[in-house]
Amino acid sequence: MKSGSLRLRLGLAAAGLIALALALAGIGLTLIFDRVLDARTVDGLDRTAKFIAGQVTLAPDGSLSLPREPADPRYAAPYGGLYWQVEQEEGGGALRSRSLWDRSLGTVPDAPTEPAFGDLSGPDGGRLIAVTRRVTIPGHGGTVQLAVTAAEDRRDLAESRATFLRLLVPSLLALFAALTLAMSLFVRRALSPFRTLRTDLAAIHAGTRARLPETFPEEVRPLVADLNRLLDAQERDLERARTGAGDMAHGLKTPLAVLDALSRRVDGTDPALAAEIAEQAQAMGRQVERTLARARAASGGLRRRACPVAPAAERIVGALKRLPEGEALRWEIAIAGGLGFPGDEGDLTEILGNLLDNARKWAHRRIRVAGRVEAARGLLVLEDDGPGMSEAAIAGIARGRRWDESRPGTGFGIAIARDLAEGAGARMSFGRSDLGGLRVELDWPLPPA
Repeated sequence: MKSGSLRLRLGLAAAGLIALALALAGIGLTLIFDRVLDARTVDGLDRTAKFIAGQVTLAPDGSLSLPREPADPRYAAPYGGLYWQVEQEEGGGALRSRSLWDRSLGTVPDAPTEPAFGDLSGPDGGRLIAVTRRVTIPGHGGTVQLAVTAAEDRRDLAESRATFLRLLVPSLLALFAALTLAMSLFVRRALSPFRTLRTDLAAIHAGTRARLPETFPEEVRPLVADLNRLLDAQERDLERARTGAGDMAHGLKTPLAVLDALSRRVDGTDPALAAEIAEQAQAMGRQVERTLARARAASGGLRRRACPVAPAAERIVGALKRLPEGEALRWEIAIAGGLGFPGDEGDLTEILGNLLDNARKWAHRRIRVAGRVEAARGLLVLEDDGPGMSEAAIAGIARGRRWDESRPGTGFGIAIARDLAEGAGARMSFGRSDLGGLRVELDWPLPPA
């Protein structure tokens, strides 16, 4: 996937947002878990404090006693992590769990509602979450105010939190993978109209479709309508251009015919003038022919016509074999059946006709035509065993000059063929063939599948 891909950009943006959302969700869930864990711990400690408050008694000598202690063994183990303490508010006696050993707990400051809860320092230096419930019990001659405190070491809660995180992080990662995959599928589905549009445009380029269908989603339909209007407008403009080029050619036929007649009329009295007039008329005719070829080459536009190469080449070779110099030559044709040229059949016929006719004029015994698909491009190679062309002659053809004046039409038809090929989006190059003569190579990009 390319770096400029819209799908890649949307996918990365979605993955980033999903990751951010899940990170915030993880932080939020951890805070909620801490709150819930603290609340459940406070509730459990408060139940313990109520149990102790219900069990504590005051002896006749004023000392406190607890006939029944909480059953959790951690209250009996030194620094076991669970602690309780009962103190008289007036500074009397106190009871402590065995887990406190020789230490004492403080009390949580008064709160508007019972019980009061908060953090206290533990006997081993750790932090405790504690609950203090202040109760009044009857005593000898009155009542006694007691502060009952129950506490738990926060390190035990930290272990529960670590266990929660060990489960939460892999779950969030799995959810991230699932949501990213789902978003990728969603983005692919959302962009499917553009893939369809690309396929339809490729069909228009290939000439198998004239307009885009109107079956796209509402959001894409205005773009499709504009493209169809552009195609229609281009077709009208190209039709006017073709008509104008045809009118120009028709309008020049009569003046050129008059010039040719004048050259023949003065041939007896002034041969030099007649030759000059005939040469200029022929030059004008060639320029008109090339201008018309360029006009046809420029008429492809977006709507390319895919023309099969093999039938056109066989038809032209069959015609050239009947010419005087063609029947003695050996013609070799090896063109792949699926090879198509991105132009009209008439353009392809004129291109091959000019190139093969030029090869017929110069070949000694052999002409070879090969065509294939190579690296998503169409390739057509025409070779002969004649004398070939020099670099200067090739450069001259690029400027529209004739290759050689000794044979009629030599070189100018190649220039017209190059104009038509370039107008169809093909590239024409010249070189030396392994047969000894000229090698003409045409290659063009193939439309995407």
